[in-house]
Parts: sequence; structure tokens; C-alpha cells
Amino acid sequence: MKKQILVAAAIAVFAVSCTKSTTKTEQVEGTDGSVTTTTTTVSETSPHVDTAKIDKAKEDVKSKVDAAGNKIDEAAQKTKEDLNKAGKDIKAGAKEVGQDVKDAAAKGAAKVEEGAKKLKEDLKK
Repeated sequence: MKKQILVAAAIAVFAVSCTKSTTKTEQVEGTDGSVTTTTTTVSETSPHVDTAKIDKAKEDVKSKVDAAGNKIDEAAQKTKEDLNKAGKDIKAGAKEVGQDVKDAAAKGAAKVEEGAKKLKEDLKK
């Protein structure tokens, strides 16, 4: 889709560059002394347009647009791979942090139980 838009724009620019415009202005004085100005613009396509050059230019534009599209696709693929790798790294880090939290909680619970046993023994004495 991007390629088609760029090719169409390039062809439109080239077509406009092959068009010649001339502007003609006339002033007519009326019998009552008023002046009327008329402006006429004529656009014409040059009869000496070289279709071989146009075809070559179209092919050049198409190949450049294809190359640009390929670069965009490659960059998007690389970005996708990088994001996927970053996501996996984050997931592994979160898993590691989760395990550390579980270990810390288990140690804390063991200390609480040990403290409770000592307190119970001290209260029995």
C-alpha cells in the first residue's frame, strides 16, 4: 500500500512537470471609461514527451520505493525480534524476583515459628 502511494505521487509529480502553463492578461477599456481585465490560463501537455524517459523514471521510482519498503519491513522485523527478546528477559527477571520473594517469605515464616516456640517454652517455665 505504501509503495503504491509513493509510486502514484511520483508519477503525478512527473506528469505535472510535463505540463506547460501560460497566462494571458487582457485589459479592455469600455466606452464609459471603465477598464475590464481578463486573465486566461492555458495548460498544455508538451507534445515532445519522451515516453521512454517516462517509463525509465517510473521504473527507477518503483525500484527505489521497493528498496525503501524492504528496509522498512526489515526494521519492523528487527524491532519485533528485539521486543520479543526484551519481553522474555522481563518475564525471566519477574520469575526470579518472585522466587526470591517466596524464599524470603519462607525464611521469615520459619523465624516466626521458631520465635513462637521459644516464647511458648519461656511461658511454660
